[in-house]
Amino acid sequence: MKEISANNLPKSAFEMIGKDWMLLTAGNEHKYNTMTASWGGLGVLWNKNVVFAFVRPQRFTFDFMSDNDYFSCSFFKEDYRNALAYCGKYSGRDVDKAKECNLTPDFAENAPYFDEADTVIICKKLYVQQMDESSIIDESVKANYNGDDYHHVFVGEIVKVLKK
Repeated sequence: MKEISANNLPKSAFEMIGKDWMLLTAGNEHKYNTMTASWGGLGVLWNKNVVFAFVRPQRFTFDFMSDNDYFSCSFFKEDYRNALAYCGKYSGRDVDKAKECNLTPDFAENAPYFDEADTVIICKKLYVQQMDESSIIDESVKANYNGDDYHHVFVGEIVKVLKK
């Protein structure tokens, strides 16, 4: 993989995240976890290029995101759709997702990612906040939640982008 500028991402964020999905991964070389995500965003905040990632507290990946300073967003070609589906369906508490999906973990800037990815965004965590029901303006948004399982918003500064 070679490093590219965040300004040269191959597709729009809408396509990369919403249509193609991503693996959101955090941890270290000894223990990490990944989860499939199709909600998130890319943008500019505090004069920095950033990723917005949303993780519910009951997800196994949540503690890895909370306890580590870096995380990655790995994007794959369509050939890996089944692997992404698997990583969204099964918990890392119960299975080794990388092993089951034949994914090879690698590490950059203290963040785990997967060699099979087509594009990887490495992020340094800047901010975390739990979403709150009282802040929801459009009532239709509440249909995405059962009880008090509101996502936490993780904002990470893009420190490196890798492309095959």
